[in-house]
Amino acid sequence: MKYEFTDDYLTGIPSVDAQHKKLFDLTNECYELVMECTDDDKYDKIVAILDELANYAGTHFAHEEAYGESVKDPHRFSHRALHLRFMKKVAEVDLEAVDENQQEYLLSILDFLAHWLYEHIKGRDCKLPHAH
Repeated sequence: MKYEFTDDYLTGIPSVDAQHKKLFDLTNECYELVMECTDDDKYDKIVAILDELANYAGTHFAHEEAYGESVKDPHRFSHRALHLRFMKKVAEVDLEAVDENQQEYLLSILDFLAHWLYEHIKGRDCKLPHAH
């Protein structure tokens, strides 16, 4: 099941929407690798995508937080806390567990990523105030 970036994820803030789409693309790239790659050891490729996803998420969060600050979003501090919690969870990914039981472990990571993206974008990011 691919993770689809549909119109109901649009915030109306073009830079934020483009970054969200990229997060979905990276999640899908990892999903395809987990499900379709026949390499016996996908470990290095998967770790590289997870690293890219974590780095990109960090960049995106910084951008989104700066935007929230610029428009004086009243929820910007709790929004930042959610971003920090996400980054902590991603940092806790046990790369050795990835190597031990790749398929099952990676599917659980992807499940977390997909749910977080869905919930966070719809529940929080779509409520970001727009610049005037």
